[in-house]
Amino acid sequence: MKKLEIGDRLVIHSYKHNGCIHRAWDEAVFIEETDDYYIFGNDKTKVIESDGRKWKTKEPAILYFFKNSWFNIIGQLKKNGIYYYCNIASPAIIEDGAIKYIDYDLDLRVFPDGSYKVLDKGEYKYHKIKMKYPDELDKILNEELKVLIELNKNKDRVFNHEMLISYNEKYEEIKKNMAESV
Repeated sequence: MKKLEIGDRLVIHSYKHNGCIHRAWDEAVFIEETDDYYIFGNDKTKVIESDGRKWKTKEPAILYFFKNSWFNIIGQLKKNGIYYYCNIASPAIIEDGAIKYIDYDLDLRVFPDGSYKVLDKGEYKYHKIKMKYPDELDKILNEELKVLIELNKNKDRVFNHEMLISYNEKYEEIKKNMAESV
């Protein structure tokens, strides 16, 4: 894989455990890489569902794709505050111009005041049986959900609003520079 450069545009492919595509986003702009994760930004990005439905995201978002943790985090800059949508998912890989991961249904929704809600427990139980998630995988995914909840409670790493705003400012600057160079 070639080294990512600031401003590189990638697509996002989310798969299910059985290898079928779940959802795809048409753009993620590379902002930065740390030892633990890649940071991307997007805004009003087209999303295609596995059934062919299409929609666009409504607000700017900063996306954190972790290299070794079983989750990814989307920081959404909404008019009424910063929300985080966290997917329990395989560690991300980047290949062929795409960010790829397996989505494991469980999600954590974090509200501007730091409160949270675990989503899609029923979908997780259904797919765990249907797709035969191994017991070891089930254990990893549930532990990673606990890690996410703890990170949010402690405002660790990516749950820091100031850091998210700073990355969004970098993203806006990258977009501006890209527009000027066209």
